[in-house]
Amino acid sequence: MALPEILEAGMLFCFGFAWPFNIYKSYKARTNMGKSLLFLVVIWTGYLLGIVNKALFHPDIVLWLYVINILMVSTDLALYYRNRAIDLHQKSPST
Repeated sequence: MALPEILEAGMLFCFGFAWPFNIYKSYKARTNMGKSLLFLVVIWTGYLLGIVNKALFHPDIVLWLYVINILMVSTDLALYYRNRAIDLHQKSPST
């Protein structure tokens, strides 16, 4: 693996290292306070573009780091919608 791929892998590893903590926090918080859907979608899109680039033009092992990261962001997106439903339920008046 050449230096650019090593540096890219390092960047993806560092970003990916943070996602499990964010997912855990989203799961435990059961609220979307402080979360940004736009941020999650932009990050998800960036990883998707990285996957397409690697798959079409520069296939190497780093592709799997993109896949792992997009799966973690997808998990956080799913939790975003779960937490949104919880937030809406808590705001609705009791019957």
